[in-house]
Formats: sequence, C-alpha cells, structure tokens
Amino acid sequence: MYSAELLHHFQNPRNAGEVQAPDATARLENPACGDILELTLKLDGKRIAEIRFRAKGCVPAMACGSAITELAKGKSLEEARLISREDLLQKVGGVPEASGHACHLAMDTLATLLRGL
Repeated sequence: MYSAELLHHFQNPRNAGEVQAPDATARLENPACGDILELTLKLDGKRIAEIRFRAKGCVPAMACGSAITELAKGKSLEEARLISREDLLQKVGGVPEASGHACHLAMDTLATLLRGL
C-alpha cells in the first residue's frame, strides 16, 4: 500500500519540530480529513538555512511533511518556489490515490510559508 520511501519518512522523520525564532511560519489544516501541517524556517540571506515541520494526521501527511523539508532545505527562495508536486511524490515514492490530499497539504503549506518572503 505505502512505498518503502514513504514509510521511511514516516518512521524516521527528517527535520521534525520547529525552528526557534523563525523568519516564517505557516500552518494549514485540511478541513475534510483534519490533517494539520506546520512549517517553520530560518533564512540565511535568501537561502533556507533551516526548515522544520510538525504534523498531525495520516501516515502520508507525516511523510510528506518530512519530505518537503528535505526538498526545501538549503535551497534559495526562488528554487524552493519551483518545487513541484511531482518532486514531492518522487521523494516519497508516490502516495495511494486516496491519500493525494497529503501531498497537496504539504505543497500548499510550503507555498504559504514562502509567500511574502
């Protein structure tokens, strides 16, 4: 049902927690299922020096939160804005059709986080 990559992100989350004194914070909730994802980041100039996530929800939501931080960390703001849904899906080895909302939540939270920076 779940890919090995997705399960690995769920069982061994990367960048979990929150950044102290963040430069930006975004927290979104999927009203249909109740999944919540929060992202916080710290910049070094225009580059993402640190990014962390906190999530509450299904296995794919937790895994996508972990994976989106790995994709964004170290990137410039412009590069981070170019991260695609396909990039995220590839990072977690895909998600079941019924769990596509988890990928959307991660992408929407990242976009909200980067807005205005």
